[in-house]
Amino acid sequence: MTNKPRALFGRKLNDLEELREATASAKEAGQPGNLYEVTKEVPLSGDEFKALAEDFFNEQPWIDESDGGSNENGELKCIRVINTETGERLLISSEGYDYCRYTALEE
Repeated sequence: MTNKPRALFGRKLNDLEELREATASAKEAGQPGNLYEVTKEVPLSGDEFKALAEDFFNEQPWIDESDGGSNENGELKCIRVINTETGERLLISSEGYDYCRYTALEE
């Protein structure tokens, strides 16, 4: 049996720094995180990733209304965003919005 991936999603966090702090706090508190399914991958250059990381509330052209929600197994559907220069990965569930409503670090 394979372990399904889990991630600690934060709701309406401002930026990557706030996400890192929230993730550290959640780990410290022993939170298990949510099961998730990646439905789309978006590679971003270092500069594009930095711009995203500085403001999660900016509208993104690669997010559409169908991104987010849960699959038939109750796993959170999300977009994997990859910094092509560093390999850093974010998970984003927009829940029908065009910005990063729920975000998580993918380890």
